[in-house]
Amino acid sequence: MQNQLLKLRGMSCAACASTIEDAIRSVPGVEACSVNFGAEQAAVTYDPHQTNLTHIQAAVDDAGYTAQPLSDDPLTAEDDAERRERETENRQLTRKAVFSLIMGGILVIGSLPMMLGLPIPFIPMWLHNPWFQLVLTTPVLFWAGNSFFINAWKALKRHSASMDTLVAVGTGTAFLYSLFPTIYPQWFIDQGLNPDVYFEAAAVIIALILLGRLLENRAKGQTSEAIRKLMGLQAKTARVIREGREYDIPIAEVVLGDVVLVRPGEKIPVDGEIIDGASTLDEAMVTGESVPVQKTVGDEVIGATLNKTGSFKFRATRVGKDTFLAQIVKLVQQAQGSKAPIQKLADQVTAWFVPAVIAIAILTFIVWYNIMGNVTMALITTVGVLIIACPCALGLATPTSIMVGTGKGAENGILIKGADSLELAHNIQAIVLDKTGTITQGKPTVTDYLTVNGTATELHLLKLAGSLERNSEHPLAEAVVNYAQAQGVTLEDPKGFEAVAGSGVQGTVAGQRVQIGTHRWMQELGIATDRLQTQWDQLESLGRTVVWLAVDGQVEALMAIADAVKPSSAAAIATLQRMGLEVVMLTGDNRRTAEAIAREVGITRVFAEVRPDQKAAQVENLQREDKVVAMVGDGINDAPALAQADVGMAIGTGTDVAIAASDITLISGDLHGIVTAIQLSRATMANIRQNLFFAFIYNVAGIPIAAGILYPIFGWLLSPIIAGAAMAFSSVSVVTNALRLRNFRPKLQG
Repeated sequence: MQNQLLKLRGMSCAACASTIEDAIRSVPGVEACSVNFGAEQAAVTYDPHQTNLTHIQAAVDDAGYTAQPLSDDPLTAEDDAERRERETENRQLTRKAVFSLIMGGILVIGSLPMMLGLPIPFIPMWLHNPWFQLVLTTPVLFWAGNSFFINAWKALKRHSASMDTLVAVGTGTAFLYSLFPTIYPQWFIDQGLNPDVYFEAAAVIIALILLGRLLENRAKGQTSEAIRKLMGLQAKTARVIREGREYDIPIAEVVLGDVVLVRPGEKIPVDGEIIDGASTLDEAMVTGESVPVQKTVGDEVIGATLNKTGSFKFRATRVGKDTFLAQIVKLVQQAQGSKAPIQKLADQVTAWFVPAVIAIAILTFIVWYNIMGNVTMALITTVGVLIIACPCALGLATPTSIMVGTGKGAENGILIKGADSLELAHNIQAIVLDKTGTITQGKPTVTDYLTVNGTATELHLLKLAGSLERNSEHPLAEAVVNYAQAQGVTLEDPKGFEAVAGSGVQGTVAGQRVQIGTHRWMQELGIATDRLQTQWDQLESLGRTVVWLAVDGQVEALMAIADAVKPSSAAAIATLQRMGLEVVMLTGDNRRTAEAIAREVGITRVFAEVRPDQKAAQVENLQREDKVVAMVGDGINDAPALAQADVGMAIGTGTDVAIAASDITLISGDLHGIVTAIQLSRATMANIRQNLFFAFIYNVAGIPIAAGILYPIFGWLLSPIIAGAAMAFSSVSVVTNALRLRNFRPKLQG
């Protein structure tokens, strides 16, 4: 299956989104489709052997809309083009709204004598002339408001309906009704009716809806502000060294392997590895980590971060769409285009909304005409129902909050893969933390090296240990290799290397069978450990991880390895506990070491000596306790547990496999990111509930009021002009409320 994001054009309301979804899903080979009205995007999953993008785009065209695939490289100028297009659309809307408001204002002034039932001296009668009002209203409806009628006609040809249908029918009815008394006033007089016209209502409704759409467009443009900020971070040029000469070239021309020179105060153009020099880098704009990071030869640098002090050279390892920044932008785009489960109800309502409103409007006309025998009253209530109904507010309630929330997450160094993950995170009850690389620094070092012969500097054993461990990806293996190399040992490639999950590694080095691993594994292999048992007990009591070295079936040495706890771990865990969450530590280390680390950071529940293949089972056990569980890890061996958890959170400094298996990525590796992610989820869900409440209440209350439910009690009817104003600003209020999330600030302690 292939996934593709499409940029959509031509949608006017959430009903349009439902139409496009149905059209795409009807294409053979399409497995799933989710259309986000707020983001104006479609996320499509399809089988490339059965269909292609051309067929999918054709289906969207047939439905009356257009779709263009988003570029694989999210850092291209595509966003600039989209912004220019939005600005052009806003300028057109501004011209039409201003023209309509001016014409509508003149019409309202001219209609005041009719509205009040008495002459007003300073208003000339010619302003109230129906033919004059017809002349002013016609360009408002059929130039400024032509999109409503065009889109309504397209929807009718597709046997569907949208918000444009409601506006076109409502204003068109008022216009056509007014046309008859303008041309045949005597017929109305003969029937005992006043030949009143409602041109001002049609014109002002169009003006207010255009104004509302303009404000909505501008507000929706701000929901993507986070992506624009991220894209603005990248450098424009790079100073590369080719054939001994320096060249300043556009960033798009940098290729893999290029040597790039960076001076103080400059941005890092692409991702790479330092090969000469050292400096301090400010990575806050990408990772959310406020403290500058020291970098030297061999360290990785991230494109778009800022070089603070020294000059250095680095070799480009990722360019274009493969850079870290590009991946961040792509993930944010995908998340903003996804749908949260809470939106399901709104989608179901929206699918039936417009037909239901049209039916209510027809029923309203029939009831009032039969009860009162007054076609004017029946007309006012019918037009009011058609105009006040607003499926847009329902369609925007969830996606706008998701767009702002996921963008805010990216600003804080938190990448959220989808709206469902953001929604589920607010229900988390238990947090499972991997120890190494999550609670701790993930850069353990050898603190003690003891041999059976009592010679701590015995280099032959170090050579065997370092040579074998160099093939392992485990952080403890890296500590052994670094220690051996620091003692000046020359390592060689092992033969028959094998990693035994959760136990250790084994292989042949220099013709000798070497095994390095846990005390339990040694016992399983039948290797006696009594010669170093006392030393092992002492080292473990200090909370250190101890690995055994066996050569040709005999224990020869011990290595004690310590991994420092991250400075922020204890404070972050305390904050999570104050938030009412249970924090659990999960590790393959022995129990005594695990409990020592747990005491240091304030964790009371520990799962120790857990093999990688058992980690997912431990997460499942917690889920059986009816808890929503989040797993936080950084290694390949954490991937199954991350996938098993309700919400998987990967430390961004970890492996690509762990990040791919997770729902949320904490770029900086700081556990405070967990706090921020959960607080952001809770804030976003509260915002969505507010939006849905406003949208539902607005329609549930507004439609009956427009239908005249209050007339028998208070003798009050809703003016179609007021209905138009209410409809225009309902969507604006929802988007504006969603934009309040931009003020989100995590509440971190410690």
